[in-house]
Amino acid sequence: MTKQIAVVEDEQDIRDNYLEALRRAGYQPRGHASRQEAEAAFAVQMPDLVLLDIGLGAERDAGMVLCQDLRARSKVVPIIILTNFDSESDVISGFRLGADDYLVKAHITMAQLLARVTALFRRQEALQQARRQEHVLDIGALRLDLERFEARWKDTAVDLTITEFEIIKALTRQVGHLRDRDTLMRSANIYVEPNTMTAHIKRIRTKFEAVDPAFSMIDTVYGRGYRWNGAAAR
Repeated sequence: MTKQIAVVEDEQDIRDNYLEALRRAGYQPRGHASRQEAEAAFAVQMPDLVLLDIGLGAERDAGMVLCQDLRARSKVVPIIILTNFDSESDVISGFRLGADDYLVKAHITMAQLLARVTALFRRQEALQQARRQEHVLDIGALRLDLERFEARWKDTAVDLTITEFEIIKALTRQVGHLRDRDTLMRSANIYVEPNTMTAHIKRIRTKFEAVDPAFSMIDTVYGRGYRWNGAAAR
């Protein structure tokens, strides 16, 4: 999906130059000449990145106000302040209000600006990927999505109930370790009778076997409990 970039700049010639360069780079830019115009647009749809001048028309600090508002509304949208103000206090204020980068127009070329935009998008994607990975467990051929309560075996979805999903998650916390019924219940945050746990395990096996007839990951040690068989995890 094409990234949408907002360019908040009151000088039309400068704004048009940014818009043209961003279009040529494959982005979808939109220009805004004032804080009010930008705020109205952001209320309808947040952009993927914002290029923001500090002084907008008669409002010397309009960009700072807008930066603070943007950051309050989104912790992840990259914000680049691109301005003529180069005092140390302005730079510090920009970062304090949530800007990701602070560039002085006179000191940066268009190529350098585009490189900074690309770098911020790459960083954002890396952070999003890291967050996604925190919610995904890979155990051999098994993948558990902890946010969506989805299980996949050899890249094929296995239709588990929430309880069944929690049992699988509990079994795979310590691959190869035997878990008795009480331990398994505590780990899965459930309470079931002994025969009900047996039924759950049988149902789980059946669902995995429907996807893979050779499935043999869950061992039952009668009278002692269950384990996820790490030795068969390939």
